[in-house]
Parts: sequence; structure tokens; C-alpha cells
Amino acid sequence: QVQLVESGGGSVQAGGSLRLSCAVSGFSYSTYCMGWFRQAPGKEREGVAAIDSDGSTSYAESVKGRFTISKENAKNTLYLQMNSLKSEDTAMYYCAIRNYGCSWNSLVRGDFGYWGQGTQVTVSS
Repeated sequence: QVQLVESGGGSVQAGGSLRLSCAVSGFSYSTYCMGWFRQAPGKEREGVAAIDSDGSTSYAESVKGRFTISKENAKNTLYLQMNSLKSEDTAMYYCAIRNYGCSWNSLVRGDFGYWGQGTQVTVSS
């Protein structure tokens, strides 16, 4: 059974930083795409960043230059380093994984088979 568990969310002032983690278990495919998504109250889910099993990454325009996605294969963990946080980054953040690689529109389609429960990020101005 595939499980994804996010951690690292919290409250921070604008301009601050947070690092989210996503621990993955029960997933044994060597080719995959992992992503971070977020959803604020009253808004649609938004793709934030994605990373392929080959290490290539993609980002939403709204977070480019501020957020960095990475993975640590030995720990089966996905990370999202978030710097220069803004109030508009406030949302529930979810990690997701699928058993095939990323495509150019992975963040838009959000077609991932497995999702975590989410971790809340609140940025106060």
C-alpha cells in the first residue's frame, strides 16, 4: 500500500522560509514523477513543483526562484524548500506521486495516482 505523509508546515511571517517533507512508503517503481500541489480556501488546486525520477524539475511561474523541489532517494523522501514566502503562498500543501515520468503539463493536469493528506502553510504579512 502506497502512503505519502507530509510534514514541515506551519506559520511563518512573510519573507520567511519553510521546508516541507513528504515520506513515501510502499512505492517500488523506478520511473516516477513526484509533485507538490497546494490549495487555498475557495481556490482551485494549483501545481507548485514537480520532479522526475531522472532529476529534472519544473515549477509554477508563481514560485520560480523562491521554491526548490528535491528528493532523497535513500530516504524515500521528497522536499520542498520554500524561501521568500508571501501571504499568497498560504494554502494546504499536498505531495503526490505516480508510476510514470513527468510531462510538460504534469502540474496543470495533476494526474497523480497517490496523494498525501496535506500540511498547512500559513504566511502572515
